[in-house]
Amino acid sequence: MNRRQALTGFAAAAAATVLVNPTRAGAAGEPGHFPTVIPLPDNWLPEGIAIGSAPFAYFGSRATGSVYRANLATGQGEIIHDGPGAAFPAVGLKIDERNRLFVSGGSAGDGRVIHAVSGQLLARYQFTTARSFFNDVVLTPSGPYFTNSLEAALYHLPIDTDGHLPAPDGFVRVPLGGAWEQRGTGNNANGIARTPDGAGLLVVNSANQLLYRVDPSTGFAVQVDLGGYLLEAGDGLLLDGQVLYAVQNRLQILAVIRLSDDGTAGVVADRVELPPPFNVPTTVAKFSNGAAGDRLYLPNAKFGQAVTTFEAVSIPVPVA
Repeated sequence: MNRRQALTGFAAAAAATVLVNPTRAGAAGEPGHFPTVIPLPDNWLPEGIAIGSAPFAYFGSRATGSVYRANLATGQGEIIHDGPGAAFPAVGLKIDERNRLFVSGGSAGDGRVIHAVSGQLLARYQFTTARSFFNDVVLTPSGPYFTNSLEAALYHLPIDTDGHLPAPDGFVRVPLGGAWEQRGTGNNANGIARTPDGAGLLVVNSANQLLYRVDPSTGFAVQVDLGGYLLEAGDGLLLDGQVLYAVQNRLQILAVIRLSDDGTAGVVADRVELPPPFNVPTTVAKFSNGAAGDRLYLPNAKFGQAVTTFEAVSIPVPVA
């Protein structure tokens, strides 16, 4: 069922709201047919998701720091990495072409590198011992960048062209400056992605609901012109060509933004409403399959709810 409503409150363009019913979007629950709902282990407390070129999705656990790998074709999966416990959550994560998962360590103040096949912990980087929340990560040709929601800075792991990981103290702190505004003591820098031209980074600020284009070398930030649109409850970001998907978690909205090449401006082309079985989705990843088509997968974090069951839900890729 599709329902489009005119939006007001921003000048650049009139975007539309599309109501997506996931149960009609694919063959839910049919083994071998890329089910719409991917069940996760009980009490998992997911937030991040990573999908590479193979039909597998990876989910970190905020409860234990463990990592679960799900087969997108069957919906079945297994825990591949047993985390160290509640003090070491696994939040945002990404996978590179060498089957390495780069994991944001939340309040542990660290970043981890885990082998996506064996589950082996390859490296751990203690970015800070101060109060922190390492929330998300993006991969670039020069290595990953991590957001710390409680600090006006990004953390970079320089990786050479041969893929060698740096030494435990080989990370680089990149202070955020320019137009960046750090508000209060709560979460600020959250989801992170690259610009379409690959030269910059995009960071959503959950505190002031703005999107920024950041120079990865200097940390200089400029506000992205979205025509007045605010990313309320802004969380995970996914760049797909010229299109940025921005999850607005508690609103259960997926904003579809068509960006300029340099990422300094964008038009909100759609607002996709995410009804049940979505329940506070936080991040988003894409998988392309000839039989099932291009689909987006979003884990349900269910923040603040006394529940034990968790899952990820998929929808067809919206047309921007």
